[in-house]
Amino acid sequence: METNIKHFYAGGNTARGFISMFDSSLQGLDTVFILKGGPGSGKSTIIRSIGNNLAERGYEIWFVHCPSDNGSLDGVMIPRLKAGIVKGTAPYVLEPKLPGVVEKHVDLGEAWDGPSLSHQKNEIERLHREIASAYEQAYAQMEEALRIHDDWEAIYKAHIDFASADQLTEELIERIFGDVDLGKQAVLRHRFLGAATPQGAVDFIPNLTHDVAKRFFIKGRPGSGKSTMLRKIAAAAEKRGVDLEIYHCGFDPNSLDMVILRELGVAIFDSTAPHEHFPERETDEIVDMYKRCIQPGTDEAYAQEIALLRERYSNKMKEATQSLAHAKKWHDLLENIYVSAMDFRVVDRLRDQIAEELDAIAANA
Repeated sequence: METNIKHFYAGGNTARGFISMFDSSLQGLDTVFILKGGPGSGKSTIIRSIGNNLAERGYEIWFVHCPSDNGSLDGVMIPRLKAGIVKGTAPYVLEPKLPGVVEKHVDLGEAWDGPSLSHQKNEIERLHREIASAYEQAYAQMEEALRIHDDWEAIYKAHIDFASADQLTEELIERIFGDVDLGKQAVLRHRFLGAATPQGAVDFIPNLTHDVAKRFFIKGRPGSGKSTMLRKIAAAAEKRGVDLEIYHCGFDPNSLDMVILRELGVAIFDSTAPHEHFPERETDEIVDMYKRCIQPGTDEAYAQEIALLRERYSNKMKEATQSLAHAKKWHDLLENIYVSAMDFRVVDRLRDQIAEELDAIAANA
C-alpha cells in the first residue's frame, strides 16, 4: 500500500445534487494552481503526473478523486509545500479567493485547435445536453432512493433506546479523549468518505486509515444513530482543539460516515454497506449500535417490510448508477472531440512550468 499517498473525494453526486467541499481541502495552502480547460485537455494527467513524481521524492500527497470518472483526478495537495493543483472547471468552477492564497490560473485552452472545435459545435452542444440530462436523472433517482432510505431508517428510529445511545457515545468520547485538551483552535476539514460513481459505490477507508493506530468500526442499521454519534465525537474533538477530518456520506451529505483524529491516532467510521469493512488488526474494535441501542427483535418483527425497502432502495440506486454511467459515456465522447483538437506538446510545457514552480517552492521551504 502507498504509504505517503492518501485518497479522498471533495465532491459528490448525491441525493441532493452535486455537492462540493473542495474549499475545505484548500485550507492551509499558500499556492493553488487552478487548471482551466475542456474535457480531455489533460488536467487529470497533469495532476497525476506531478503528484506521483513528488510522492516518489518522498512528499506526502493527497489525491482528490473525481466522483464522475473512476479513472480521473480532480486535484492534488502537497501539505509540506503548502501547495495544490486543482481543476477549475464544471462542476467545481473553483474560484477559491482564500485570504493569503496565491492563485495561479493555468489555461489549457492554449493547446486547442479552435477552428477544429468550432466545426463540431453542434455535436459538442448535443453532448452537453445529454450529459446534463443524465445527471438530472441520476439525482432524481438518488433523491427517490433517499426517501426510501428514510422509511427504512424510521423503523429503527422508532425502536432506539436514546439513553443507551447517549451512554455509548459518552463512553467512546471518554476513551478517545480522556483529559486531552490541546489548547488550540481545531482545524476542520470536510470531505466525502466515498462516492456514487459510474461503477457504483467507492470508498478509500483502508487507505485513509492504514496509518491510524486505533480504528472503531461502527456497525448497525439505518437510523440506529451512527451519524449522530460521529457528530458528537466531532464536536468533542473541536472543543478540545483536536484537528478533524470529517467525512460526509457520499449519498446523503447531511450525514457523517467517518471522523479521523490523526493527532490522537484514532479513526471511527460507519462500517456498513456500501462501505462495509471488517477488523484486520488486534487494535481494531467493533462498535455494535444495533446490539447496544435498538430494541431486541426489531429485525425479526419487521423482516418483511425491511426486505422490501432494502430491495426498492437497491434497485433505485442501481438505476442511478446506470444514469451516471450514461453521463460518463457521453462525457467520453465529448473528451474524444477535445483530445483530437489538442496539441499535447503545449500541455507538456504547461505541466513542466507547474513542476518547476513547485520545485522553486520546495527549494525555498
